[in-house]
Amino acid sequence: MKDETNMVDANRCQPRMSAMARICRGSTITGSADERASTPSNGRGSFSVESMTVHDRAAGHRSDLPGRIARRDTGLLLFGMTPPRRSSTYEERQRIADVTLERLTALDLDGLVLYDIADETDRNTNERPFPYLPTVDPATFYADHLSAWSRSVVVYRCVGKYASVDIESWLLAQNPATVASVFVGAPSHSAPVKTDLASAQALWSKVRPELMLGGVAIPERHAARRQEHQRLIAKQAKGCSFFVTQVVYDINAAKNLVSDYHYGCAEVGMDPVPIFFTLSVCGSLKTLEFLRWLGVDVPRWMENALAHASDTLSESYDQCLATARELASFCGGLDMPYGFNVESVSNRRAEIETTVRLAAHLRRPVS
Repeated sequence: MKDETNMVDANRCQPRMSAMARICRGSTITGSADERASTPSNGRGSFSVESMTVHDRAAGHRSDLPGRIARRDTGLLLFGMTPPRRSSTYEERQRIADVTLERLTALDLDGLVLYDIADETDRNTNERPFPYLPTVDPATFYADHLSAWSRSVVVYRCVGKYASVDIESWLLAQNPATVASVFVGAPSHSAPVKTDLASAQALWSKVRPELMLGGVAIPERHAARRQEHQRLIAKQAKGCSFFVTQVVYDINAAKNLVSDYHYGCAEVGMDPVPIFFTLSVCGSLKTLEFLRWLGVDVPRWMENALAHASDTLSESYDQCLATARELASFCGGLDMPYGFNVESVSNRRAEIETTVRLAAHLRRPVS
């Protein structure tokens, strides 16, 4: 039976499928026996990113995500979720929201990411490992069911699904102090659109430029074309204040993108904006297949490690921690602002709970 308390399902509307731990001066990445005892481990040990000061951990500071992004702060942690199925009842949606917030309360997050979902079969004609199920508009889910969430939200908008008048009215109704958005274009050139990405961005610039706007960053596309950093710089010039990657499994592709973006910004006299790296655990080969369908490049060595592990979920958890550690070290060396966005692409309870544990590990307070 499907776990109805799904926090993410990952039909997510991010091109080709579709984040807190920068090593600040004086920060460390460490491991402990307590952490190893309380998290999945395959013997390689574990670590936590400890980059937050006592002041940073104050609830009031956490609630100012747009302000911290504007200051190019680091050490930011987001948690991504997909709204419930459109076929669910109002009561079911509220129950999912309540369970989700209960799970997230102790994580001391900087923000919640609400994904917008689009049918991506035009982008990938291969059979989808999990069926596409239309979901509630994230803006509606936030307005109707997440009033108890007191911190910032990042609301994705698949702009092709909405008429420009609807996008404008939504923008004008939001509070820029607590709400940011990521505009995403059509999943393919053949997909029907009501508003294209360029028009939506122009509309935002005209009617609500004070609402912080972000964009997607795709390391895999950079690996194939070596032009993604130029896309990021162009989006930043048009007003994007942060970027969120698709799920990162190919760490070299992510590092190459960050490096080219960092030095590309220097060449044109721009300061790079924060990049949130998305991390997601994988608890089964079916989930792995779905990640690949979404466009995530899983290196062969990692695919082998996951396929042959005695506990795929524990192996994936350790790989996510290793990825976070390496990205933290790399970005810290470049003085590149960044964070992490943690999500589950599965609605299996074990994967959701391990995703929550991953976020808690990344947020472990300084002792």
